[in-house]
Amino acid sequence: MSEIPADLLYSEEHEYLKPSGDEGVYFVGITDYAQGELGDIVFVELPDVGDTFDQNAVFGTVEAVKAVSDLYCPAAGEVIAVNEALDADPSLINSDPYGEGWMIQIRISDEGELESLLGPSEYAEQIGQG
Repeated sequence: MSEIPADLLYSEEHEYLKPSGDEGVYFVGITDYAQGELGDIVFVELPDVGDTFDQNAVFGTVEAVKAVSDLYCPAAGEVIAVNEALDADPSLINSDPYGEGWMIQIRISDEGELESLLGPSEYAEQIGQG
């Protein structure tokens, strides 16, 4: 069974938003379920600080032994940090997707978009754990 933390919001494309503690700022990464489906992650391509994305826009790619997948921004906003540790060790996404394996931090531009995301129980149902 995949880990689904109760304090996060989820996209239907298997990204999560995790509050950073600063108002309107969130960590973005892929869920435990997604990394498990992908298998061993060998490379990740992420945007630059200052880049902006609309909700559901592609912000990067993740490459695993099995496949390459696009990464979708769960909410519109500006990238304010990129996890540089993933350049040297992309497997952090596999070993700790909700911690050291985060991908970007964004300052969201429209709090209303959060209402379109899934809560933990809705996400569990989507992946067949509900």
